[in-house]
Amino acid sequence: MRSTSVFLSTVLLILTTLLPGWAQQSPPAVQEFAVSGTRLHDVAPAVDGGVWYTAQGSGELGHLDLRTGQSRLIKLGEGSAPHGVIVGPDGAPWITDGGLNAIVRVDPSSGAVRRWPLPAGRERANLNTATFDRRGMHWFTGQAGVYGRLDPATGQMQVWDAPRGRGPYGIATTPDGNVYYASLAGSHIARLDLATGAATLIDPPTAQQGARRVWSDSRNRIWVSEWNSGQVSVYDPATNRWQQWKLPGERPQAYAVYVDNRDMVWLTDFGANAIVRFDAARAAFQVFTVPSPGSSIRQLLGRPGEVWGAESGTSKLVVIRTP
Repeated sequence: MRSTSVFLSTVLLILTTLLPGWAQQSPPAVQEFAVSGTRLHDVAPAVDGGVWYTAQGSGELGHLDLRTGQSRLIKLGEGSAPHGVIVGPDGAPWITDGGLNAIVRVDPSSGAVRRWPLPAGRERANLNTATFDRRGMHWFTGQAGVYGRLDPATGQMQVWDAPRGRGPYGIATTPDGNVYYASLAGSHIARLDLATGAATLIDPPTAQQGARRVWSDSRNRIWVSEWNSGQVSVYDPATNRWQQWKLPGERPQAYAVYVDNRDMVWLTDFGANAIVRFDAARAAFQVFTVPSPGSSIRQLLGRPGEVWGAESGTSKLVVIRTP
């Protein structure tokens, strides 16, 4: 009896030691949600635990309730064609709407829509993406060749011409408070002066790489998805140095980039119909094929344990849940 007791105690000790490690090594789970709206574009986890998304084809903002699996839509206005959506410091979704040529805020409780049109002379800016800086200023890009800033408290808006013209696309704020944008047509990134709005251009090593989106890791390094080259690259402002890696596969097309709370880099690859995770510490890629063919995931955003994407080709949302 004593030997049996010792044996069982030993087994229990081994399992107690190993099971947490096994749990950490379990593979991420991929799940899709069919939602209302057409030609989805961007996505942002909501404060209430759900997910906001833009329906560019139908001119609406959508919300997916994960408790019920149901989605609802909010009309943004006649002619709306929303591109980006982020959640602001106020907990509300903020939209860059190319159709309305305006910044749009939706009240998460009432669904009330407020719009800030771009000033006269800035029509057809082709608004793309936005970010808030640490002072609460709303910065945005327009692929027609502009970038701008909105003060939500006063409604004052300023718009600048991009130094190299057409192309401003992705934009992000670093932990230390700096704001960078990527220029798809201009194949560069730029750091913005938060006081004057001036843009300092920074060229990646690969010419004509098609820098599409940017995101920052916890060390203030700027990660870039390169659409034309099929690479992911990183710029370190502290050293002024670049590194770049080709995504796996024959013809990768890196569209979106997002860095999670563990500094894992996530990308969407149109060429492979996949979401790709890049572990920079090991320089290792892991590819997650999206279940629906032709998903065309435009953007990624997440919260701890979840990475969300919007499938423009299928009108679905997709999530990868990590252990």
